[in-house]
Amino acid sequence: MALDNKEIYKKTLGFSLRRFGWDVVAFVAFVVMMGLGLLIACVANGAVAIGLIIGALVGGVLVYFLLRYVSYTYKAGQIAMMTQGVIDGKLPKDVISEGKKVVKERFTTVAVYYAATSAIKGIFNQIGKGITAVGEAVGGDNGGAIGSAISSIINTIVGYLCDCCLGWVFYRKDIGSGKATCEGAVLFFKHGKTFFKNMGRVFGISIVSFLVIGGVFMGISYLIMMNFPDAFRQLAEALAEEGEAMDANTVMLICSAGVGVIFWSMLHSVFVRPFILVGVLRNFINSGIEEKPSEKDFDELDDKSPKFKKLHSEIAGAK
Repeated sequence: MALDNKEIYKKTLGFSLRRFGWDVVAFVAFVVMMGLGLLIACVANGAVAIGLIIGALVGGVLVYFLLRYVSYTYKAGQIAMMTQGVIDGKLPKDVISEGKKVVKERFTTVAVYYAATSAIKGIFNQIGKGITAVGEAVGGDNGGAIGSAISSIINTIVGYLCDCCLGWVFYRKDIGSGKATCEGAVLFFKHGKTFFKNMGRVFGISIVSFLVIGGVFMGISYLIMMNFPDAFRQLAEALAEEGEAMDANTVMLICSAGVGVIFWSMLHSVFVRPFILVGVLRNFINSGIEEKPSEKDFDELDDKSPKFKKLHSEIAGAK
């Protein structure tokens, strides 16, 4: 019996948990490096600001390598296994090891992986900027707000498009990753209506996730902050001196809302987004299987995106 979306989500959730673990390690490493920089500056009677900056730079390098060479494996591996679950209707017992293996076989090196993902993002972002510009142009006095709203929506869509396109690259293992990347981009524009049917699912579940997760952690943090009224009174007074007049309760609400957003962002990425992605990815890949992109489709997208045209030309020239 073929796996449904819920079963694929459960079997591949380990990738999200491991990636989250490495994100936490990266964050801790960054904080530790800043702390060491501050400590060294204090011991050496140096400038505290310089110590913090040096610590932040060292920490930033550590975070870069941790996320680039470790965390990416789990993200790509999860998409690879989701794709396999959709196509084959089953998954191996050790999905983590198999996912890592598939990523290594498909991309060989980290550089090849990032070349593919950068091309995907470049193509979709370029189209997205054009749509945003149109929104700003027709918005009149409210053009900036309209443009920002459109930009936020497009950024969300682009995130899912990139993951779906990466799934297509894993599916089309019989051709080069560059050509598969181009096909994935074409798929969206060829079957855009199919993909946009998923947007209600994407934004609907995301809004519910934000209200539930963000609301719970905002409430918890607010109850904790209520035990430190003096601290928030002093913070309100400090803000008043800077020209931001707010009472202590308002400051408390703003801080607790910030905590809610941070926790929502972290937990949504780990637990909710992968669940949404499975369904979107299934529709995306199925639309491509039913009707694979033709050379005519490639030519039409050449006219819409110079970045796509460049990648398409490079692939054609390599033949």
